[in-house]
Amino acid sequence: MAKYLVIVESPAKVKTIKKFLGANYEVDASNGHVRDLPKSQLGIDTANDYEPKYITIRGKGDILAKLRKEVKKADVVYLATDPDREGEAISWHLMKALKLDEESEKKDKKVYRISFNEITKNAVKTSLKTPRKLDMDLVDAQQTRRILDRMVGYSISPLLWEKVKRGLSAGRVQSVALRMICDREEEINAFIPEEYWNLEADLFQEGSKKPLTAKFHGTKKGKVVIHKKEELDEILKDLDQASYVVSEVKNGERLKKSPLPFTTSTLQQEASKALNFSTQKTMRLAQQLYEGVEVKGHGTVGLITYLRTDSTRVAEEADEAARTYIEANYGPAYVASEGTSKKSGGKIQDAHEAIRPTDISLTPAKVKDSLQRDLFRLYQLIWKRFAASRMQPARYDTVSVKVEASNPNRQQTKDNTYEFTLSASKLAFDGFMSVYIQDEEKEQSNALLGKLEKGMGLKLGELRSSQHFTQPPSHYTEASLVKALEEQGIGRPSTYAPTITTIIARRYVAKENKNLYVTELGEVVNRIMKDNFPSIVDLQFTANMEYLLDRVGEGAVEWKTVVRNFYPDLDEAVKKAKKELESISIADEVSDEICDQCGRNMVIKYGPHGKFLACPGFPDCKNTKPYFEKTGVPCPKCGKEVVVKKTKKGRRYYGCEDNPQCDFMSWQKPSKQSCPECGSYMVEKGQKLLCSNEQCGYSVKMKKEEDRGEA
Repeated sequence: MAKYLVIVESPAKVKTIKKFLGANYEVDASNGHVRDLPKSQLGIDTANDYEPKYITIRGKGDILAKLRKEVKKADVVYLATDPDREGEAISWHLMKALKLDEESEKKDKKVYRISFNEITKNAVKTSLKTPRKLDMDLVDAQQTRRILDRMVGYSISPLLWEKVKRGLSAGRVQSVALRMICDREEEINAFIPEEYWNLEADLFQEGSKKPLTAKFHGTKKGKVVIHKKEELDEILKDLDQASYVVSEVKNGERLKKSPLPFTTSTLQQEASKALNFSTQKTMRLAQQLYEGVEVKGHGTVGLITYLRTDSTRVAEEADEAARTYIEANYGPAYVASEGTSKKSGGKIQDAHEAIRPTDISLTPAKVKDSLQRDLFRLYQLIWKRFAASRMQPARYDTVSVKVEASNPNRQQTKDNTYEFTLSASKLAFDGFMSVYIQDEEKEQSNALLGKLEKGMGLKLGELRSSQHFTQPPSHYTEASLVKALEEQGIGRPSTYAPTITTIIARRYVAKENKNLYVTELGEVVNRIMKDNFPSIVDLQFTANMEYLLDRVGEGAVEWKTVVRNFYPDLDEAVKKAKKELESISIADEVSDEICDQCGRNMVIKYGPHGKFLACPGFPDCKNTKPYFEKTGVPCPKCGKEVVVKKTKKGRRYYGCEDNPQCDFMSWQKPSKQSCPECGSYMVEKGQKLLCSNEQCGYSVKMKKEEDRGEA
């Protein structure tokens, strides 16, 4: 009887797949990639048309030796690595390392590529019945990505290391992600809050003790935003002794659409929001669910489909199974009329399905006892989202009301006849929300709106006003950065998590309460990249490169064409930067801080976490101290100097040099100037000086550099 060998990537898959196949099948794992470019050099022969030089990865010799023995015993070899370009490349490298292409040519052995989107008996058996050749276009796409990433990393990182004296690195995607965070930080710092006021009226129906809360909308001319207290006072004056009459009642219906099944990006976003998981943790847990976990009564089961995808497509079989399940458990009224899916855009790789449970009948309740807490929570999220995507939208009964406020003692015009609005909604049919609630629906306080009619008079209880200020753009979180990267067409499902992990690990970015803040180190790296390698950190350029890589994967563009067009410009930019950065002297800066051990003036040094003070007498004197950059601004609380400090995670702030005796701190740089209106200290925001007292809101255009009082 013929002997078959199935080679997969992960040892975890071996156990799951083995139980689907007969005794004449051997299943073994490569443990990921077996060949790669060498770590010690670029590994690409730029003089010989960019030929890559692959070597066996250190530590993989024993694995390859074992696989060679298994190959000798087998008549047919199936390469069953992951169903994407990375998996295709691993199969190709295995083919080369195990010389399977030679065996195939000699007809000593049959070698096939198989792939499956889920690790189930049916999917594995089907793939064995429909083997194929290696897709060299996909291999080339991965190879191109790897080479481009290597070129950027190995060309720029040593330069940064050499010239800037710190453990810096650059990356084709990571540097763009860092730039996006830095750009957002600049937006936040430059943001000037604008004052506005809200006005609400508590109105009573006749005989009712419960008020209806109506919001000020504007006049008959249209919406009015109240910017200042003076504007509010003018409106309140007009509303003095005003009568309130219902001018319009509209009853309607609102549908809340069923969600789409998860892609890699939306899974990472939702797991961050709902479960507080990092992108890295989400991918690690999803990998386990995909490869197979022990479920009581079922053995080892791959619970979800492949986790790296940007498609919302669902297989017909899975769609039908979900509808059958929903009809049986929730009733025919809950089954969606057609599957929820997103049109494939140019950036979407539709090679495989959305992330979904492999078997919808394996409900979270059935697997709960078999899974660790976090594995269960992620599986539950995926299961609920998929079930919801095959269900009807939720339906709300809505009512919206306009109330006219006019003063009988004044001549009424379109400018002084004010409008207030009321609205409420009531859930009429829960649809998919019986399974999955993304965000809590806002509670409606106006429950009696159904009784209101046009022309009905209402009695005023109270007018309530509140002051507010516009808010700056929010800092990126891991979830929102993934969303932004996806929208910009930068990176792919497989790269989001490692990119974010890298910039945090490099300390370019600090993560505090989910928010990502750029560190001083990150600012330095970003500035160097923008000044010297503008195309590398250009969003459009990077998105275009992603598009070209996709075209390589489709067989429309030859991979070397992409590399040939990319490397010469990069090489030229590196050479230019070398020359320009050579002229920059990065000598140790002498501070006025005296070493308390030997009496020398301490010098400013650069470390992986930023600047620090060190004694120039090293190694005789090894004294070091934290370095605080002086601002020349007196502390608003005690009068001593304000210095630049950093949080434990590297986020910059301004604090008093006399800390902990003085607890002054500010995220924005303070100014020597005091607010002329309230006396509070001013802070620098973009090109303006802004009062630190939010209730004041005073701002003034910043004077020229020499007049700003900076040290």
